[in-house]
Amino acid sequence: MDGVAAEPLIELAGVEKVFTVRRRAGRLRRTRHEVRAVDGLTFQVSRGEMVGFIGPNGAGKSTTIKMLTGILVPSGGRLRVAGIDPSPSSRLRSNRGYPNPSSRLRSNRGYPNPSSRLRSNRGYPNPSSWLRSNRGYTHRERTRLARRIGVVFGQRTTLWWDLPLKDSYELVRRMYRVPPAVFRANLDRCIELLDLAPLLDVPVRQLSLGQRMRGDIAAALLHDPDVLYLDEPTIGLDVVSKAKVRSFLREINAERGTTVLLTTHDLTDIEQLCRRVMVIDHGRLVFDGDLAGLRAAADGERTLVVDLAEELPPIEGVPGARTVKVEGPRQWLAFPAERSAAPLVTAIAARYPLVDLAVREPDIEALIAELYAGGGAARRDPGGADPAAPDPSSP
Repeated sequence: MDGVAAEPLIELAGVEKVFTVRRRAGRLRRTRHEVRAVDGLTFQVSRGEMVGFIGPNGAGKSTTIKMLTGILVPSGGRLRVAGIDPSPSSRLRSNRGYPNPSSRLRSNRGYPNPSSRLRSNRGYPNPSSWLRSNRGYTHRERTRLARRIGVVFGQRTTLWWDLPLKDSYELVRRMYRVPPAVFRANLDRCIELLDLAPLLDVPVRQLSLGQRMRGDIAAALLHDPDVLYLDEPTIGLDVVSKAKVRSFLREINAERGTTVLLTTHDLTDIEQLCRRVMVIDHGRLVFDGDLAGLRAAADGERTLVVDLAEELPPIEGVPGARTVKVEGPRQWLAFPAERSAAPLVTAIAARYPLVDLAVREPDIEALIAELYAGGGAARRDPGGADPAAPDPSSP
């Protein structure tokens, strides 16, 4: 957003998340394996930015969002959202006098009186009381964070299934303790921009997917969050619903300076909403920049579509361009994305009967597929299929 100071609102430094899974290794035996969902992720998001966070299935996008909201605790690294640690429970696991109280309990099972030993002055005055004393810390930090963020998961709803939409919003107001005047103003704005007026008295279970998604986005913004996490917000929506959601997000970002982290497989969302794109693959950040930088990083090509007065053989002899397709009098020529099309047009017009032309930008899906491929086979899921790049002649 223009004119917004570059104040980091989201900060990650070397964040990791490792899951332990058990796999069958014989009839009765199981072996433990570590799955590294997020691997040393480092980035910052400034206040007021709209950032696209994209990657293939299993890349670690949703895991990252869950760590940023406090649903999951990172295995390593540091992260802050609006100056708050999203997972203060990690304090209980840190080396602050209690590396692992439960392991100490296990190691003293053979001691005549383990509890008395733990209460002795040997570095563990009373682990249980220490844990109890920090529960308030954990609760307070999580409550502070919840008031600063809004979350929408496209596959799940935060609304009450059997209640009308307006009653769900009233419950949200009470949960977040939103002042009535602020709640009314925010709700009226959401109703206007998302066209929710006809839906307020309808039970959530009777809403279509697009209607429910608009209702979820409104619920996530009623308490004026600083950060909005959107995980697949337009999944399954029709063209009209997608347009309403995108228009609403642009308005909210422009009016309130809400920071938006958008995870989606619909790359049109990224092109229309986000100036910055982060691409994650197998838990690692493989690209961070704008769309122009993404095109350059992936060595993308633009396409010059030429309509000639008559059907002719493929155009040749134009420096820096190659003919990729011919259909009657229409021909498609590919050239590097960073080059200007003007010299090509001049060269073609001087030698061929040119009637019309158009320049098509490289398709973002093809660029990202190429970026994944260029990231190295070691980071690609060996069981997954490579994304197919679309035909450059497709509209």
